[in-house]
Amino acid sequence: MQASDRFTHRTANERASVAVDVRRPPAADSRPVAIWLLVCCALLLAMVVVGGVTRLTHSGLSITEWQPIVGTLPPISDEHWRIAFEKYQATPEYLQVNRGMSLDAFKQIFWWEYFHRLLGRAIGVAFLLPYLWFFVRKRIPSGYGVALLAIFVLGALQGALGWYMVASGLVNDPRVSPLRLTAHLGLAVAIFGAMFWVALSLLQPRADAATRGPRHFAFALCALVYMMILAGGLVAGTRAGFAYNSFPLMNGRLAPAELFALEPWYLNFVTNVATVQFDHRLLAWILALAIPLFWWRTRITRGVAERSRLAADLLLAMLLVQFTLGVATLLLVVPLALAAAHQAGAVLLFAGALYAAHTLR
Repeated sequence: MQASDRFTHRTANERASVAVDVRRPPAADSRPVAIWLLVCCALLLAMVVVGGVTRLTHSGLSITEWQPIVGTLPPISDEHWRIAFEKYQATPEYLQVNRGMSLDAFKQIFWWEYFHRLLGRAIGVAFLLPYLWFFVRKRIPSGYGVALLAIFVLGALQGALGWYMVASGLVNDPRVSPLRLTAHLGLAVAIFGAMFWVALSLLQPRADAATRGPRHFAFALCALVYMMILAGGLVAGTRAGFAYNSFPLMNGRLAPAELFALEPWYLNFVTNVATVQFDHRLLAWILALAIPLFWWRTRITRGVAERSRLAADLLLAMLLVQFTLGVATLLLVVPLALAAAHQAGAVLLFAGALYAAHTLR
């Protein structure tokens, strides 16, 4: 081979090597991006919990304006507090529920809602600034830039959806719409799932071979857990957890007599506390049967990797914790700490289902 041919051949190889590096960055280059996404997942989990506490303490309607930029600063002077309190005193919640509330009591509910909104803004900053840094430094792995940008757009929509939810409780009825609350929770969990899945994809390679049965089963479990979370959002929105505080029966019956008490019939699924709680229980029982079955399938199916079996172990353990939290929350009539833990457990159960599906993809 002549020198010019050798040079041409070597240059072509170098170009091919560079092309491979651009398309598929080494795992070490992807790890910081994955860690950043996992940190954002942790922040979003905290926000879901704080949002639950805000709802349980009836703090969500204490701030009567959205103000995504100006609202970053809380009231500082006595005059600012007086103005904020006067705005709250004009709301249906004050007039119908909290009439006569003192300024000190108002401050207590204000801080929960303020911290919830501040955490949302912090998550936006924690996502956007590293994204821009990774983008400028060309550290975002090929094929993930658009997906990460879409996640940020969903986060911005989540803030707008949060205000849309709050606005429903500032006119006439001093409660937010259960459907809007459920949509707000559902979008938060969907964003969590998207970030978690991308982080896992950056940290773990695709399996060489995955068995079809367990893989499809795992994705079905992800959908079921997500549906149960949405049903839990309706339970929260209708305050259905404060009714039928017995288990496993609902006041002595498998299905309460009031299951279809409303007309038209479809309203029962979003406003009837009996139907809403029954649906949530039903999905919990389905998962209580399906997840152990999935665990067993991963044990008897040939070709399932050890990592997938470990994921099934974790999912089963998380199911036991979450089911116990749910029953305890119901029997003790929704104590704040247990209810918040139950809401966090739902997101972690969803993460466990996603991890199990990811190991089998």
